[in-house]
Amino acid sequence: MSNTNVETVNRGSERLKLGLAVLVLAAGIVGYSILETQPGLVRVGVFVGALIVAALIVFFSDTGKRTIAFARDSYGEVRRVHWPSRKEATQMTGIVFLFVAVMAVLLWIIDKGLEWVIYGLLLGWK
Repeated sequence: MSNTNVETVNRGSERLKLGLAVLVLAAGIVGYSILETQPGLVRVGVFVGALIVAALIVFFSDTGKRTIAFARDSYGEVRRVHWPSRKEATQMTGIVFLFVAVMAVLLWIIDKGLEWVIYGLLLGWK
């Protein structure tokens, strides 16, 4: 079992900020729908503006700060990964395709063998 802690939003102010962000986003969606007689640029502007305001609200919350810190840590980990060369990736892809083909043939043989035993020998249907 893992000993990692799961962090949830416990404080009322954090819940209020996240709830407000959801309401602002919902208001942007409703505004986009209500302004159907307006030009498309205005409608998209209302939605994008609401999206930016909601993102700023989340960004300044503790949850947003933790998410950004997690993203930075994840990016650092990805940069430290040893990525395979093109030749290694191609070889590994070929090995996987070969394995899949061999397994497909093997399963087909087993299927036909079981079909012959069950329908041919036991039931006598063929």
